[in-house]
Amino acid sequence: MIGWPMPKTLMQSVVGQLQKERMRLEGELHRVTAALTAFGKVYMQGSKPKRAAIRKKRTISAAGRKRIAAAQKARWAKIKAGQKK
Repeated sequence: MIGWPMPKTLMQSVVGQLQKERMRLEGELHRVTAALTAFGKVYMQGSKPKRAAIRKKRTISAAGRKRIAAAQKARWAKIKAGQKK
């Protein structure tokens, strides 16, 4: 340390600057903590869709598939019949 004492106003100025820096750093740490918390939640939960977005897989019966196939064949037959003319 320096061998001579600092004037009181200079010491007050230094302490004031250090307090301002401390407040700035506390704010920065708060923002970093908030970001880490948000990323941590996403990481731990994964990118799962919300429950409302999850749909149960629907299945179709054999009879339903046959009806759809027959309708599609009829559409293609109609298109091909129009091209032959």
